[in-house]
Amino acid sequence: MRLGEGLKLAVGTLSVFPVRVERVDREVAGHAMALAPAVGLALGLVAGLPLLLPGPPLLGAALAVGLLAVLTRGLHLDGLADLADGLGSGKPAAEALDIMKKSDIGPFGVMTLVLTLLIQVVAAAEAGFAAFVTACVAGRLALTWACRAGVPAARSDGLGAMVAGTVRRPAAWLVTLATLLATTLAALLATMMIGLLTTPGTIGVDTGVIAPGTAVAAPVSLLAGLGAALLLLGHATRRLGGITGDVLGALAETAVAATLVVSALLRYVS
Repeated sequence: MRLGEGLKLAVGTLSVFPVRVERVDREVAGHAMALAPAVGLALGLVAGLPLLLPGPPLLGAALAVGLLAVLTRGLHLDGLADLADGLGSGKPAAEALDIMKKSDIGPFGVMTLVLTLLIQVVAAAEAGFAAFVTACVAGRLALTWACRAGVPAARSDGLGAMVAGTVRRPAAWLVTLATLLATTLAALLATMMIGLLTTPGTIGVDTGVIAPGTAVAAPVSLLAGLGAALLLLGHATRRLGGITGDVLGALAETAVAATLVVSALLRYVS
């Protein structure tokens, strides 16, 4: 029952999919943040569909990244811009948090948004569908780790205060292990299917959708994305005193971008 409420809260918080959440407290919030990678998987599978359509890879990637923004209400991108403005201001924590609460976007936010979206689109065009799904999972796994015990909230109210410290460390490790196993097995299965489809005599199969090194690239890129998000988490926590909803959004977008970049580089060198 509590896991079910947690899953509904995760879906309602991290996506536009309509759900009815009957209970909201820190216990349910902990379950929600632990189950966040599952929501990332659903988002990736839906938003990544344009990457499977015939046409220019950059167009498919742009549509995929745009669809992901729609499916998440653009909240993660908004958080990324707000955090960039807050950290970029160089102000003390209290003043930086006030800057982040403003509805407008400053120059640091604009530059960060443009560069991040550009990186995501170009990397997704090179990396393909499987890597895009992995990146979406990595972005939500970063939320699980940001909400682990020991990470404080920067404010006494808001989303950050609700979810901060709600995920136990053993649960975070267990979710990470399960995510790594799931992405590796999915990549192995996809690689096997591509191998069967690309036997001699097969015509018209796009092997670029899932490259033969994906089974290794998936867990490596996921860990790289998580690592990049944790580095940003450490910096934001030191500067602001803890996490906020904006910090969580920025972590998700950072993990997505880093995962896609590593996936694209691994595919390029393979």
